[in-house]
Amino acid sequence: MPQGQPLVVPDDGLTTRQRRNQPLLAVHTGDGKGKSTAAFGLALRGWNQGWRIGVFQFVKSAKWRIGEQTVLERLGKLHEETGEGGPVEWHKMGSGWSWSRRKGSEEDHEADAVEGWAEIRRRLTDQTHDLLILDEFTYPIAWGWVDAEEVVAALRERPGRQHVVITGRRADPLLLEAADLVTEMTKVKHPMDAGRKGQRGIEW
Repeated sequence: MPQGQPLVVPDDGLTTRQRRNQPLLAVHTGDGKGKSTAAFGLALRGWNQGWRIGVFQFVKSAKWRIGEQTVLERLGKLHEETGEGGPVEWHKMGSGWSWSRRKGSEEDHEADAVEGWAEIRRRLTDQTHDLLILDEFTYPIAWGWVDAEEVVAALRERPGRQHVVITGRRADPLLLEAADLVTEMTKVKHPMDAGRKGQRGIEW
């Protein structure tokens, strides 16, 4: 793509502007570090454009908190106070699903994942968000908790201009085929190879 120019211009009857404004489905996969980090960076860009941001974390416990959550939630508050940027919602599986009637520390992770996906489908239909980040959503699909064909069909049929980013290892081939943008993070070298654990400000 020299100087940002596509290598191929499809004969689809669309103008350059129409093609540019099509919603994207992106998948960040692979065994390397940075899949979620890249997605949250995209959320910062989207917030700056005034987009409505929705983050849904499918493996993280509601008790865990990462730095990006604090930053994006503060930006959501800034939007409420000044109108700058866009609104932000951040949800985690289980008791972190704020729409759920079930509270507490339930251990039925499969039911939590199914409930989260059902809510996301409702939000896609209602066009609640401009950018949805489904963090670590590849795992419930790989474990058979959520059907890959159903996910792909819902994403292909989503109305309006809703961008969706899905992160996690071992992305289903159907998901990769449906995506407009696929990035595979490949580990070349990692501090854990030398016995060094995660660091504040790097991993959370």
